[in-house]
Parts: sequence; C-alpha cells; structure tokens
Amino acid sequence: MTVDADTTARLLIACPDRPGIVSAVTTFLYHHDVNVTELDQHATDPEGGRFFMRLEFQTPRLELSRAALGQAFGDVVGKRFDMDWQLHFAADKPRMAIFVSKHDHALMELLWRWQRGELRVDIPLVISNHPDLREAVEGFGVRFEHVPIDAATHAQAEQQMLELLGDQADFIVLARYMRILSPEFVARYPQRIINIHHSFLPAFIGADPYQQAYDRGVKLIGATAHYVTSDLDQGPIIEQNTARVSHRHEVPDLRALGRDLERQVLARAVRWHVEHRIIVNGNKTIVFV
Repeated sequence: MTVDADTTARLLIACPDRPGIVSAVTTFLYHHDVNVTELDQHATDPEGGRFFMRLEFQTPRLELSRAALGQAFGDVVGKRFDMDWQLHFAADKPRMAIFVSKHDHALMELLWRWQRGELRVDIPLVISNHPDLREAVEGFGVRFEHVPIDAATHAQAEQQMLELLGDQADFIVLARYMRILSPEFVARYPQRIINIHHSFLPAFIGADPYQQAYDRGVKLIGATAHYVTSDLDQGPIIEQNTARVSHRHEVPDLRALGRDLERQVLARAVRWHVEHRIIVNGNKTIVFV
C-alpha cells in the first residue's frame, strides 16, 4: 500500500532469527518520526532459523537525509542483528529494459500497464532479435533496438546489447526473449533479470514446453516468472499460475491459454520486484504480497 510515492520508503531485512528484531526495527523508525503502514515478516523455523521482514513507511516528517537514515539504521540495528538489509524510496523509479523476440503478448502487457501508470518504472529501451515489433513498441514512445543474434554472433550481439544498455537499466525483463543469455551477461545483473517461462517449472524445461506438455497428456499447464541464473530455467521462482486442460486441447489451444497465463504472471512478478516485495533466499524467494 503505497500512500504517496514521494514520501514512501521500504526496508527489506534478512538475518538470523532471534528475539527483539521487530521491536528494534520499529523502535528505530519511531524515534525518527516515521509511520509504518505495512509490515510483513517470516521465519523459516520456530527457533534458530532465518528471519525476513519487509516494512513500508511514510517519511514526511523525516529530518535526516536518505543517506543519513541508512547509515544510522546500519549502525544502530543492522550490525547488532547481523542483517542483510536494503532501504528503498518509492519516488525513485527503477529503469526497466525489456528483451523480446517475436511473441508480443507479454511485452504489450507490460507496456500497457506502464502507460496506465500501474508499473512505476521508466523504460529506456526495448531490445529484440527480430525487427517485427518496432512499430508496436515505438507507438508507446519507447526506443526500439534490433540486435540480430545467432550461434555464430552470440558474443558480439551480447556486447552490442550491453553497450546499448550502458548504465540506463536497473533491471531487465525477458518478455519471451527466445535466446539464452550467457553466464557472463547474466553475472552483470544478479537477481535483476526476470524471465517468463511458458511452463509450470520445474516441468518441461527448455524449448517448446507446450508441445512437451501435449505429448505427456498433462491436465494442467502453467507459466513461471523467475530470476535468471546461469543454469537454464533454474533461477529463484517469483510467481506461477496454472490452467486446467483436457484431452480435447490441441497444442495451439495450450499456447493460447498459456499466453494469458504468461502475461498475468510476468506482470505480477515485475510489479513485486518494482515494489521491493521480494527477498531471495538461496534458490528460493520470500514474496510479501
């Protein structure tokens, strides 16, 4: 619940669990005259586990600068509880680059939500390995760059994409980008590349999962949004959804049903990333929604 983006801040915390964490954090915020409007927490075990917390709070009466608030929190609370923590301010719109191939449904869902103000991001550019979607993207007033890529030119194409991105992108969304990024590329954006995979992972990893699902006679199909790692389709899962199917559904039917799942699942995952609702814990995620 973001009351006013100009005055909303978010604090994400991960640390060893022990008594007193919630009290210490909220007392610190109280002494700096901020009002907590959301607080979510999770512990992995009743005793001796790992503790996670997300707070959203309002700062209109805050007298410290952002940097000073972060420094004070780290000194007073963070060090005491051995915390990994992040402090974000909703007024800072993250910059989201989008990679896409020929399928436009996931891309258009993101652009439409961005245009309506539902996604508080800036979109510096869309990169595609095909030219087909240029007109659609530029119709939203977004820069479109065509970077062809194949096995022989993969390294050069990735270098070109990195040069186009420069320092313009805080994170990347693969909106049905049908090329595998190299480990070297992925390493430049740790936990900052979100992919939509057209199956309910870990089932049907890799190419053409709807054909794989049809061949197995599944009764459920799904879509999965996850962070990209160097292991294909193995990154921490952010969001999933499914739809029931039957023997009457052919592969084109599965693809049509899947497109709607992909759009909704990716849009939710991106929004939760933008709103700092996700904490990565190993190869899992804690998602506070």
